[in-house]
Amino acid sequence: MDTVVTYLILSFIVSFLLGSIPWGVIVSKLAFKKDLRDEGSGNIGTTNAMRTLGKAGGAAVFALDFGKGLLSGWLAAYVFAPAVAGVPMDIAAADGELLLGISSNPTLNPVALCMALAFAGCALGHIFSPWLKFHGGKGIAVAAACLLFVYGPVGFLIEVAVFAAGVLATRYVSVGSIAAAVVCPLLGLYFYWGNWVAWVIILATALVVIWAHRANIGRLRAGTENRIGSKKKVAQ
Repeated sequence: MDTVVTYLILSFIVSFLLGSIPWGVIVSKLAFKKDLRDEGSGNIGTTNAMRTLGKAGGAAVFALDFGKGLLSGWLAAYVFAPAVAGVPMDIAAADGELLLGISSNPTLNPVALCMALAFAGCALGHIFSPWLKFHGGKGIAVAAACLLFVYGPVGFLIEVAVFAAGVLATRYVSVGSIAAAVVCPLLGLYFYWGNWVAWVIILATALVVIWAHRANIGRLRAGTENRIGSKKKVAQ
């Protein structure tokens, strides 16, 4: 029992800690002698970094944020999930009953839980970084990177296509980001069909990512959100 619970908890905690590394702040301070939180929108993600630090700074922040998502997914897929899979299913189901307060059933796949918890951990760590008093970015780059392992290459490419379509159609980065977050749990119905606890974790994480875009949603409704290529209207 302890083995399964331990690996599930580790999958979340390790991913949360990786996701919580505030690369936007680190890059802006070390390379540009400024704090990204005091620039532009104050957000530590790629979009604000690109606008305030330039293409090189934005690319560096994106690569590092994407990298921590990749590492979270890789550790879940190749370290924690295989360890959980080595435990008999009846024991894993019993652990789930104790840990999650639900009845043991064959749909409680510990591997699916491990992957979903890693996805949640890295996204939530980025959005609620303990190093920044539980503030952070919006979780798109790190979550998308983790999905390469959680959903596999096909699911990842679908998410990228949805994001790109939203941005190209509207010239709003936030629209592409929100669209990708909306599609995420819908894809989860396919990739995690029957693994309902894992799917609920994915759904809840996607909702938090959308919530993190609440200011963008407000500006979209007010018509003050910045489009790609347009002159900046207000601090974003």
